[in-house]
Amino acid sequence: MKAGLPSKQEGAVAIEFALVFVIFFAVFYGLVSYSLPFVLMQSFNQATAEAVRRSVAVDPNTPGYATVVQNTANATLQQQLLWVPSALNLVIGVDTSAVYDTSKGTLTVSVNYPTSKLNQVMPFLVLPGVGTVPNLPTNLSATSSLQF
Repeated sequence: MKAGLPSKQEGAVAIEFALVFVIFFAVFYGLVSYSLPFVLMQSFNQATAEAVRRSVAVDPNTPGYATVVQNTANATLQQQLLWVPSALNLVIGVDTSAVYDTSKGTLTVSVNYPTSKLNQVMPFLVLPGVGTVPNLPTNLSATSSLQF
């Protein structure tokens, strides 16, 4: 027994630490596990918007205008998403698309990333009473469109 502590208090510090650590760990894990999907979504939104912006700059008198617009959007998406690590398996052309509808004059650029690919990089925890952490939709999707 330590000097100055009553005998009934000997294990209280360890119990308090265990309870506080569980709460701290849950908050920390939630913060870390939700940060990657939020960064990905922000990047997808930025990439699709930038692809549409750059495609607007294409001269309408350019031969093969629809193809040039679509290629410009795809190239911009690829350039904007270069930072995404290869471990996340983002496939340009499969998870991304740029479609120019000539009948409506509409360019639609989208990223549709399945969150199942995130399981390969970070663990998802299943907590009793809470469920899966992070609790994400089936796909992280971002779309930008513009009518020319």
